[in-house]
Amino acid sequence: MRPYLLLLLCLGFFACRQDTQPADTEQTVAVTADSLDAERLLAPDELFGDLFREVQMQQVYPDGKTFVDMIPKQSARAIMEVYRTERAEQSFDLKTFVETHFDPPASPDSGFTSDGSRSITEHIDALWPVLTRRAGSDEGSAGSLIVLPQDYVVPGGRFREVYYWDSYFTLLGLAAAGQDSLVRSMVTNFAYLIDELGFIPNGNRTYYLTRSQPPFFGLMVEVLAGIEGEQVYAEFLEQMEAEHAFWMRGEGEVTAAAPAVNHVVLIGDSTVLNRYYDAGDRPRAESYREDVLTIRESGRDSQLVARHLRSGAESGWDFSARWFADGETLSTIVTTDIVPPDLNALLYRLESLLAEHTELIPEKEAWQQRADRRRAAINDYLWNEATGWYEDRNWSTGDFTGYLTLAGVYPLFVEAAPEDRAATVARRLEADFLAPGGLRTSLRQTGQQWDAPNGWPPLQWMAYAGLRHYGIDDLATSIRDRWMTNNERVYANVDKLVEKYNVEDITLEAGGGEYPVQDGFGWSNGVYLRMATDAAATPE
Repeated sequence: MRPYLLLLLCLGFFACRQDTQPADTEQTVAVTADSLDAERLLAPDELFGDLFREVQMQQVYPDGKTFVDMIPKQSARAIMEVYRTERAEQSFDLKTFVETHFDPPASPDSGFTSDGSRSITEHIDALWPVLTRRAGSDEGSAGSLIVLPQDYVVPGGRFREVYYWDSYFTLLGLAAAGQDSLVRSMVTNFAYLIDELGFIPNGNRTYYLTRSQPPFFGLMVEVLAGIEGEQVYAEFLEQMEAEHAFWMRGEGEVTAAAPAVNHVVLIGDSTVLNRYYDAGDRPRAESYREDVLTIRESGRDSQLVARHLRSGAESGWDFSARWFADGETLSTIVTTDIVPPDLNALLYRLESLLAEHTELIPEKEAWQQRADRRRAAINDYLWNEATGWYEDRNWSTGDFTGYLTLAGVYPLFVEAAPEDRAATVARRLEADFLAPGGLRTSLRQTGQQWDAPNGWPPLQWMAYAGLRHYGIDDLATSIRDRWMTNNERVYANVDKLVEKYNVEDITLEAGGGEYPVQDGFGWSNGVYLRMATDAAATPE
């Protein structure tokens, strides 16, 4: 493990202190005599203390992600010394100070402009170079970006870095587009992060180092194996095992008295399942003001609420009322109390892939036993016979949350559902989730972006692919066609693809969330292109 990344990992977890305020600058940069190197290993909220809090709470920039992506022109110590001196002056202007001492976030000028004469697939093909970041062309040792050794594709808009679970769906499109070398580069980058950090962070930013995202790495390897052959599994087997170990850390520590440790939860006497769990307990740097206001509104323990918010971000569903105790209000969030079907389905698939591709017979049998146990647990504990759906279960109460979402299609996507239950899920999908523009994410409109009326590309793909696994092709095709038509409608109007779509009223844009609807967009491009490839190969 490279020393700077080992220290980065240690400091990332050290940063999860028992308070919700960033550490004082003198404390953090004193880690080593080389202050600039030390600063490189810390998140912006730790480096810039009071300055960070003022910038975020005063909304110097409307989007809280802007400041944490800015690039300091000097060491944090030097900037903070000037800040402490100048902020007492009557003429001090916070925004002027920031723009004097920081460069704006790196946004390569591609010169790209949308061309309405292009077809949607031609538009996507033209966007791959725009969304690709070349190795060695980023901001290097300054700022919050963690440099990667290979080229990678970013989602677009405010998302200037690689994102973990987004990238699987981007890879589907890259593979369909024949961008084979870029698929390999992306998988290699994620393997590199596992080698160096022991896990794949939410994204390659220092402020994401306390959490991961849904574990799609094994499925990414599967995409690459579809291009290069089965030997790819042997090449990345060690990293797949390491990712599994990260999610299972604490498995040997759970007891009836302490049933939840890190990502691991003991259900019943001996069954182990997983939850989303961010190691941090302070407001997210990139959404600091939003988190502080939510914590204040909650009236609850600040560290506990911060961890629930951060863990919701680890799920990728930031936010959905599926995480809320009252099913309505963000301030009641209880993410770490919930055992979700989506995470456990993905870990089942990882265990199955390891069983399929491990050559040593004892290990193969051990992985298969793990996969079989998890599949049984998903069907024993996360299937609600009363609703005919795979549901979130609150491990602290033992009850289902009663909040139905498209997380319930993941067991079909990974083929963990029995045939009869897959058929039941399909009937419910068609009756309740299917809308004119695709599948609604949940059955309630809460104002949260991961709820109705919004539809999201990864969930459309997993529902479509899951139904295809069980031969439920008519419904799968209907979902695919409605989604693609919705994408095409928006493209015809605005010459771009966006990150999410309104599926209920296809005359409206999607809404909700902590930021405006983003365009680009990596996983939208990937899912559309992959579906288009399937449609072209499927006889009418």
